Amino acid sequence: MSDKNYSRPLKILLFLLLLFGFVLIRYNEDVLFYDPFLSYFKDNFNHMPLPEFDNFRLILNLCFRYGLNMLLSLAMIYVIFRDWTMIKFAFFLYLTAFVVLLISFFMVIHFCGAHNNFLLFYIRRFLIQPLFVLLFIPAFYFQKRNS
Repeated sequence: MSDKNYSRPLKILLFLLLLFGFVLIRYNEDVLFYDPFLSYFKDNFNHMPLPEFDNFRLILNLCFRYGLNMLLSLAMIYVIFRDWTMIKFAFFLYLTAFVVLLISFFMVIHFCGAHNNFLLFYIRRFLIQPLFVLLFIPAFYFQKRNS
């Protein structure tokens, strides 16, 4: 059998393993990360004050979680496209987005407080969930197809 016959099943297996990594992160989020906003956003947060939190621990844990999601996402992009230029570009986009989102997150917390819960919810969602990979894979696919 040729190398092509092995590459497609291996690619699918690696993709599924990386997808399972996202599931494991999500499933164990209460154990792995310090995030007082997990329980806050599960309740009726529109009528509640923001929870008490430790800024330093929250920043470290957001960095850790975003970093794990970023590494799995970059690995997934590599498995699909096998293009280091795309990986470098995606890495730059991830880092830029992280800085902008983290600054925005803490600005909303400290300047708006509980008055802008939905903005805080969505900024946090982009920090803790691997949403960017859902944008990057189709974008890179169309870019590769059109070039």
